[in-house]
Amino acid sequence: MTCPTRDGTLGRGGCIYCEEAGARAAYVEPALPIREQVRRGIEHVRRRYKAEKFLVYFQPYTNTYAPVERLRALFDEALDHPDVVGLMIGTRPDCLVDRGVGKATFGQPAPQQEPAPLALLEEYHRRTYLWVELGLQSVNDATLAWVRRGHDFAAFERAAAAAKARGLRLCAHVIVGLPTDRREDHLAAADALNRLGFDGVKIHCLYVSRNAPLGEVYAREPFPLMTREEYVERVCDILERLNPRMVIHRLTSDADRRTLVAPLWCLDKGGILSEIDAELARRGSRQGSLYRTEATTFAG
Repeated sequence: MTCPTRDGTLGRGGCIYCEEAGARAAYVEPALPIREQVRRGIEHVRRRYKAEKFLVYFQPYTNTYAPVERLRALFDEALDHPDVVGLMIGTRPDCLVDRGVGKATFGQPAPQQEPAPLALLEEYHRRTYLWVELGLQSVNDATLAWVRRGHDFAAFERAAAAAKARGLRLCAHVIVGLPTDRREDHLAAADALNRLGFDGVKIHCLYVSRNAPLGEVYAREPFPLMTREEYVERVCDILERLNPRMVIHRLTSDADRRTLVAPLWCLDKGGILSEIDAELARRGSRQGSLYRTEATTFAG
């Protein structure tokens, strides 16, 4: 599928950080039928991790941005393997609650019609183990405009509320290091995820790829990127505020060294994870340690 920020509905070229080929594992060949992608993916992951059961992740672009009949065919094909036990569906707030046509944008009211993609996801939630991954990136509307998201934070809140009303399992995608965000925005994001009842979160560092619009922006006017130390500290700040029951799906990014411009430290994924552990140990802290005492947005 494509995305309303790529096909002209809301813009062209995607969000500023979105790579032309979309985010996907290097071993995935998108031209193949879904069934064959799943088969090959299982072979690869089984060899590497000795895994026995698998979730199929619909990741690149916006995976509810198609007619319901098309979505159903793709999801059913992905589940048509004896070792697949569930799905992860990545999407945008405005393509979850408004029939996938990208209309829940700045200043617009919540849609009044029945949200077909949401109803379909509820069906799969009852059939299999399902995660719906909803892109937040930032709670700051100025930041969302800078990255060309095409919707505001209120649209994210509406989509999350509608999904939770149907009992869906939600994971939020958050980017740390966007130049218009400050520490207060990152803490507010943690509080918002608590308040909205999110079940999981993926935290990514901002990186510049030459295959994304951000690569051109950065080449024209380089801006300060977070240092490794700043990123580790900020992630720990977020973790301390999150509900201790929230599943942490990711703590940093997987960048392609062939297209990465900066920061180079994000290639050291293992080192970053170790430093996050060490920083929490240094603080005598853990996920949720400030959940009750400082996450006042949630507690209130």
